[in-house]
Amino acid sequence: MLPLFLVSVLGANLVTVGTIEGIAESTASILKIFSGALSDYLGKRKELAIAGYGLSALVIPIFALANSPFWVLVGRFGDRLGKGIRVAPRNAIIADATPPQQRGAAYGLRQSLDTIGAALGPLIAVGLMYVSGQNFRLLFCLATIPGMIAVSLLIFGIKEKSSIQQNPQNPLQWRSLKDLDRSYWILLAVVLIFNLGNSSDAFLLLRSQQVGISDTFIPLAFMVMIFTYSLSAYPAGVISDRLGRYGLILAGFIIYALVYLGFALAQSPWQIWSLFACYGLYLGMSKGVLLAAIGDRIPAELRGTAFGAIALATGIVMFPANLIAGLLWENISYQAPFLFGSVLSILAVLLLAVEMKFRD
Repeated sequence: MLPLFLVSVLGANLVTVGTIEGIAESTASILKIFSGALSDYLGKRKELAIAGYGLSALVIPIFALANSPFWVLVGRFGDRLGKGIRVAPRNAIIADATPPQQRGAAYGLRQSLDTIGAALGPLIAVGLMYVSGQNFRLLFCLATIPGMIAVSLLIFGIKEKSSIQQNPQNPLQWRSLKDLDRSYWILLAVVLIFNLGNSSDAFLLLRSQQVGISDTFIPLAFMVMIFTYSLSAYPAGVISDRLGRYGLILAGFIIYALVYLGFALAQSPWQIWSLFACYGLYLGMSKGVLLAAIGDRIPAELRGTAFGAIALATGIVMFPANLIAGLLWENISYQAPFLFGSVLSILAVLLLAVEMKFRD
């Protein structure tokens, strides 16, 4: 609901929305390499995950109090700062605890459970927006509650096996990074190209509003996406354990290209609903499987760093991706950012296909 709050309540334009989203997401992505490397160096990941989730929960009230886009930027920055701290250590914990032959299923299950939980958010948001007369600020206040509950569960419910090294090495030095093989660096390049055209979901929301879906029911569009995401992520992970990772990632990127082309051409609400369903399928087929593919190719002592480096590649392009999307929308047409994303997705597909051919 935050992009709609910026435009509808605070009067921000699309360039401002793109700038805020770009700064926030870039911050999160860039920090992940440092938190991941720190978790490798210390051999302890849980504490960093707690700090990240806790910070994100604590800054949510800033949105409720914001009276200008600047304060939304402050809150969004803090929220993404928390994400930057927690994600790489959390992903490394999963790889540490999972045998290779079940790693795709493990990441797929995590993605499915994450999205099932997230499905409750849009449902509650629709109800609160309806009964409160579209009171965005009340919505943001209440969003603090599940965040704090989640932090408490993480503190008291997770037991991590410590793997502290006797003589820890800096995982960001060149001799450590050389242990990451060629396939890992190719995956990093694919992620870099793909994410240059992968602008914030804020633009999908605003396009939905433009086509004719009301603010009250836009969260349901995300509900459709979350539903297909949650249903597909675990089966996709299981299939990747049996048949390989790269084919599923490639298929997911092709679906993404078609979805973004669809958002550029859509003229009626039913088309938007269908595109969100397909967007969830892309997420289910690629997100968890990509993490499993990374986990397959790195030694245990560099897992946090490797996950963080992929996130850093994303962060490098996240700000220009969102800024470009905003500028294309404002200065060319609403179709331009979606066409741009679709083309870059196809380029990423071609590079991944070449890598698959080389591996064969």
